[in-house]
Parts: sequence; structure tokens; C-alpha cells
Amino acid sequence: MDLNRLETARLFHRFGFGPRPGEFAGALNAGTVATRDELFRKSEPDLGLMKVPEISITDLGPRPSQLDPKLATFTSELRRQNTELTTWWLDRMVLADFSLQEKATWFWHGHWATSIKKLNFALPMYKQHQTLQKYALGNFDEMVQAMLDDGALQFWLDGQENTAKSPNENLARELMELFTLGVGRYSENDVKELSRALTGIQVNRTNGEVSFRKNRFDNGVKSILGSSQNFDRYSAGKFLVAQPNSQRFITERVWYRYMSSQFPLPKNSEIERAFEGREIRALLLALASSDAMRDTKNEIVKSPVEWFVAVCRALSITPSKLTKNSALLNYLSKLAQVPFDPPNVGGWPTDDAWLSSASAQFRASFASWLIKQGDISPIANLAPVVRIQKTADLLGVVEWSSRTKTALEGNVKDPYRLILLAICSPEYLVNA
Repeated sequence: MDLNRLETARLFHRFGFGPRPGEFAGALNAGTVATRDELFRKSEPDLGLMKVPEISITDLGPRPSQLDPKLATFTSELRRQNTELTTWWLDRMVLADFSLQEKATWFWHGHWATSIKKLNFALPMYKQHQTLQKYALGNFDEMVQAMLDDGALQFWLDGQENTAKSPNENLARELMELFTLGVGRYSENDVKELSRALTGIQVNRTNGEVSFRKNRFDNGVKSILGSSQNFDRYSAGKFLVAQPNSQRFITERVWYRYMSSQFPLPKNSEIERAFEGREIRALLLALASSDAMRDTKNEIVKSPVEWFVAVCRALSITPSKLTKNSALLNYLSKLAQVPFDPPNVGGWPTDDAWLSSASAQFRASFASWLIKQGDISPIANLAPVVRIQKTADLLGVVEWSSRTKTALEGNVKDPYRLILLAICSPEYLVNA
């Protein structure tokens, strides 16, 4: 296997959403160091994102009663906002020039997994997206502070029901287990004490605005991980992020989603040390520069959204311009992954979970629908003799297996069928 080609493919697919036409071949000529530098260089302004129009997400207020004639208009607008929010973010993933930040925002959405199905309203989810976008490559301590003020997360994990008189431990437990420390790195008493520090929050469900009520806050001393003080949500968040276990845990999560869910993060690695200052960009750069990038065993399966966005980038498709947004969301729903709708607070699964026989059928149908609306001229305009290799370059595939190559050779004169087989192939579904 060509390890330079492998590393280049991983840079595109792990730290972004795949190459656009011509990008992969250009990167091979430039070399992996230059490609990595370009990937981590933010373009100002981002001309790709300038093509994505802003959306109208407003506070719709409480749902009218069943007898209120305004209910029909409310329901229609609620549906429009929720659908438009999803396609707007998919457009951003596809069109962004600085793909590193969009991919990191997607990662953090899965980390702070919050579902619109409980909130129902688009505005709190839009505000959460803005927060994740702002801190996606920034400082993790600052991100945690901002997320503790995030109305969508607070409502999702019942933070508004946590009062001094009636503690609710949901947010406290997930803050330690899933967001900052990891399983087994705290006690049940720590959960109880942290929940006391998180009391006093009220959330306006329709717009995500958070307010603090002193009379609902537990103003006593709390003991968390052996430290006793009058913690509030901010000081408790800072305290958790400062723990060595937080440095380890976030590095583990980034490794798990970006590099391998099958093999653990190496102990005492430069990758973990890069996160000492809790700077996310430094952590990602250390991972992208590590020897793990050239280790052939570190395969990872594209999730449905990652696969879809990669196909759109390769075929010059803008998601919101596809025929029928409802059809697009239906395909993603059948593949069990729709942005803003993770299945639970743990986020989406990985690897083999996306490779069922049922998902293969849905993906093939989805792929056919996409190709009919995409630009296949980068392959169709070529002589059949070079199409197989050029399709690998278009998609950022490292190499075809003998079985896939045989299937492609049988369809080399039909560019539509050739691309269909390629984007549904194991070599494309798996980030080698």
C-alpha cells in the first residue's frame, strides 16, 4: 500500500469531509506535509460558506392550543424551520473551504449529543450549533463554560428541573461521564454533589434562553472529587476540565472518532500531551501529524452523514438544491443518522453499526438518487481506460481491492454505474 496516498486520504476524510474534484490528485503532488498545513490553515473569508445563505430561525413561542386557529400556521412554520436548519448545516459541511472546522463541529455535536426531538424547536438547536462552531477548534475549558449556559443541552438533560429542594442528577452524571471525565473516573457521591452545583437554571424552551434563579440554587459547600467549596456551574466546570482525567478522556474521544474505535489511544503519547493546555486545534494537529496516520490497521467506517457529505463534495452537489428536502431527510433517517437528532446522549455508534445489509440497500438507492443529480463529468469526459484510477482520485480512495476492481472493470464504459459502484464500495465506505 502507498502510505503517502493512505495518509493523504486520511487527511481528507478524517479531518474533513472528503476531497472535491481535483483536490486529491493535487494533494498527492503537493505532499502530505503541505496538504496537512493547508487543511489546518483557515481561509478568511471562507468563500465556500459565503455561498450558504443565512436562514430564518425565529422564536415561535409556545405551541397554540388544539382549538386555536393559529395552530396550523405554527405547525407549518415549526416544520419548515426544523427542516431548513438541517439542510443548512449539510450545505455548510459540503461547501465550506475550511472543512476542518465543519468536521470538528460535527464531532462536538456527537460529543454533546442533543436531540431536537425533545426540544421540538429549532432556535435552541441553532444557538447550540453556533456555540459548537465557535469553540470547535478553540479552548475546551471555554467550550464547557459556554455549554453549561446552553439552553438546548440544559433542557435535553433536565437541567431546568434541578433545584436545591429537588435535585436532578441527569446533567451532572453526563457532564462527568460523557462530556469531561469518562466512565469510572468519579463516584456516585460526586454526581450528587455536582448536581447541587448545577442547580438554579431555568430554560425558555422555545428560544433556548437560560436564566439563573438564586432561590433555586444550592448555596452550600459541595465536595467534588475530594475538593470542597461552594461550587457553582462555572467553577465546577473549570474544576472538571482541569483534572488530568479530562485531558486523557477528551484525547480518547478524539482518537475514537477520528482515528480508531478498535484500538486504544497509546499511553503517554504526544497526542495526549498536545492537549495539556486544553486547546482543541493543537490536539487535532498532533493526531494528524502522528505515526497513527500511516498505520494501516486504523480503519474507521464513514457514518451516513459523513458518507453523504463526501459524495456531495465529489459530485458538486449542494444538499438544499436536491429535489425534495423531505426525500433527503428520509434517506438519512433510513440510514439512522440525521443532524440534530442523535439517538441518545451517548451520540451515534461507529464502524460495524453502519454496515448492515439493510443499510447497504438504502445506501445504494440513496447513491443512485444522488448521482442522477450530481456532476459526473470529471469521470464521464475521460477515456474508459483511465476511469477506474481517476475515480479513486476523485473520491480519495487509497486503492481498490481486486474484487472491487473487477466489478468496476465490468462497468468502465458506463460512468454512472461506475461511480455508483465506487461510492458504495467497501474502500469508500471505510476510511482506510
